Amino acid sequence: MPSKLVASLDAESAHYTTSNGAPVSEPYAAQRVGLHGPLLLQDFHFIDSLAHFDRERIPERVVHAKAAGAHGYFQVTEDLSDLTDNPLLCNKGKKVRVTARFSTVGGESGSADTARDPRGFALKLRTEEGNWDWVFNNTPVFFIRDPAKFAHFIHTQKRDPQTHLKDADNFWDYLGQNPESIHQIMILFSDRGTPDGYHRMHGYSGHTFKWFKKDGSFVYTQLHLRAEGGFRTLNDAQATKLAGENPDYGIESMFEAIESGHPPAWNVFVQTMTPAQAEQFRYNILDLTKVWPHKEFPLRPVGRMVLDENPQNYFAEIEQCAFSPSHLVPYIEPSADPVLQSRLFSYPDTHRHRLGVNYQQLPVNSPIVPVANFQRDGPMAFVSQGARPNYQSTIVPLRYHGPAGSLEGGARDFDREAKHETFVGAAFRDLSYITELDFEQPRALWSKVWNDAQRETYVQNVAGHFGKVKSTEVRARQLAVWAAVDQGLSDRIAKAVGAPTVKPLQVAPASEAVKFRANLGVYTSK
Repeated sequence: MPSKLVASLDAESAHYTTSNGAPVSEPYAAQRVGLHGPLLLQDFHFIDSLAHFDRERIPERVVHAKAAGAHGYFQVTEDLSDLTDNPLLCNKGKKVRVTARFSTVGGESGSADTARDPRGFALKLRTEEGNWDWVFNNTPVFFIRDPAKFAHFIHTQKRDPQTHLKDADNFWDYLGQNPESIHQIMILFSDRGTPDGYHRMHGYSGHTFKWFKKDGSFVYTQLHLRAEGGFRTLNDAQATKLAGENPDYGIESMFEAIESGHPPAWNVFVQTMTPAQAEQFRYNILDLTKVWPHKEFPLRPVGRMVLDENPQNYFAEIEQCAFSPSHLVPYIEPSADPVLQSRLFSYPDTHRHRLGVNYQQLPVNSPIVPVANFQRDGPMAFVSQGARPNYQSTIVPLRYHGPAGSLEGGARDFDREAKHETFVGAAFRDLSYITELDFEQPRALWSKVWNDAQRETYVQNVAGHFGKVKSTEVRARQLAVWAAVDQGLSDRIAKAVGAPTVKPLQVAPASEAVKFRANLGVYTSK
């Protein structure tokens, strides 16, 4: 059935036209030579209609292809001026418009919403200092911490190049070779891996960002969005049943919640860590496979987000919405997290590929403030900036926010506590390696956080997928990773899939990670 909005519309008063606005008497007619002759090339309406149809699909996102979306607002509920001089976060009560897009990661655009897969959680905040994008996931950690691994990892979650099938051996072969993924695997194969709808899950920045003050001081931050009413999950049987009966369950349930007057809402929190605390933290704060314990770094309220408006056109308002962690605003900056640094390039690059170099000019992406820069032309440049010179002109100069293009009194004029983040001058190829630190948080999740029922659910969820692996080598390697978390966990999974038990993966002690990075002269955790 059409939405309530469509059902309420009156008959169109507009006349049907060609793309250049000329009226057309019959949309389905085509010009021919006589009653039974061939078609005429001069029939612009018909040819234009076919040509547009041939081009009406833009490239599908390589990841996050299947999605739902909506509009709403974010309201700051606390004064955060002690943390940052960002104007929005210092203005208690301030509201800004938001567009949200929620997605699965590995599936194609026609895949099921209930697949066991992380979920993307992307927001575009339209502030008076430009668009600020929050590009999050529904899990606080990720599979990797080395950016060069990302494309290869995604390949293993996609289709095999020969069979064109999803392949469990490829999936687990990669994960077993990269044991830092075990923390995410522990979460993904719990019932948290199958949220009950996009609007009933939490969102996490995962990456570490930096919030600055005018004096150059900063705190490291991680944002958390918690669904009001708590997150809801599906068990494996429910998710599988819905995948067959209603693969669009996530899109449908969120759309209907908003349309029925029950807009989903999230409370926004921030975790903060000073540079001094980061030096004493047990883990590297730039490691995307680790979380910050809430007892040490409690959640501090920031604001509230509400989604109360469904899109009127999904393609224009959601599919063309282009999010990137590099879309930042004054006093909010990225950390040196290598995966985040990689995403700062990759996201805008894929938007230029999918939507064109002027993707920021599309209505759903354009900021609410005027754009003034030296970018010009290219496909679909419909915001031309008029006669303004396209270089730094003394004839018609642009105004700047301070000397040498820096923010007036902003963090860029200061030392930024350079003693904390030290970068060596020589380039080197950095690749993390596995130590005992990589298993501490997954072990706590298994032994301290979950109860017996949750532990049994995890074993059964894993067995359903891992049991499809045919390679004995892949099985043994991944079981060794689980054994490094907990021998009992590994033995239970081995029994569930009919595989021999194995000993734990041998890894370096925790002290080796500190020693390795200290020798390189770069940031290290203690």
